[in-house]
Amino acid sequence: MVKIKYILFSIFVVFYSTSLFAYSDFDMDGVEDKDDRCPNTPFMELVDINGCTTEYLISPHHFDLIVGVDYADSDYLTLNKTNTISSTLQIDYYYNNFSLQLSSAYYSTDGDNYSDSGIYDTFIGGAYQFSLVNSLLLRVGIGAILPTYKSIYDNNNIDYTASLNLSYNIDKINLFGGYSYTIIGDDDLYLVDENNNSVEVIYNNTSAFSIGAGYYMNNKVYISGSYNCSNSIYDGVEDIKTASLYGYYSFSENWFSTLSYAYGISDSASQNYVSLKVGYYY
Repeated sequence: MVKIKYILFSIFVVFYSTSLFAYSDFDMDGVEDKDDRCPNTPFMELVDINGCTTEYLISPHHFDLIVGVDYADSDYLTLNKTNTISSTLQIDYYYNNFSLQLSSAYYSTDGDNYSDSGIYDTFIGGAYQFSLVNSLLLRVGIGAILPTYKSIYDNNNIDYTASLNLSYNIDKINLFGGYSYTIIGDDDLYLVDENNNSVEVIYNNTSAFSIGAGYYMNNKVYISGSYNCSNSIYDGVEDIKTASLYGYYSFSENWFSTLSYAYGISDSASQNYVSLKVGYYY
């Protein structure tokens, strides 16, 4: 028979029974100490008639909801100087070492003789984290980038991506690196420029990698820096290179916030990018 640790009931039983009948239940699991074969069981566990754990009350299922605001002061896809503000939404589901993610954003871009707004492509994917040796973790992920961005050329299709990420902890220092490959599904374009010349736009599959290091200042604050490089989806455009800083702060057991900044090293990257996010984990 399984006995549940009700806080008020246990306190009442301990107080009342100890006073009148010399009842003793030190770990408050509902099983008297003289019959408890597993003393000092953690408070948030279910126990059997012998006082031994049968089931954990803390669920292996967890979620988080993250909202944020991003700002970029240029867009490498255009020749115009632009300012882009995005409102982001991310939802994650965790089950032990497995996770699922859904993320998207609404953007508004303004520049010289140019403005646009809408929804970026939406990412959905899953990942599994393997514990290797001596604090070395490997995270393998796959996903799809859904064409929720409305292209004026109506050539936007589903992209597919796969990634590998390594993380290694040495005391409070965290070393990490990652690689991803994306299969671009968009249709190539054949356009005519202002001089009536035919222009062919060819989309390429892309690969990207990053490497960096972080530091756990305490159990609430984590900071890191990294170098990132990615191929452009456009033929003939140089690789997109950035240097970035990242910070994480935990307000409580549930609430947290992140702040990140990226500086464009190559001409193909946005010159400055800032992102502030707030999340709730449960």
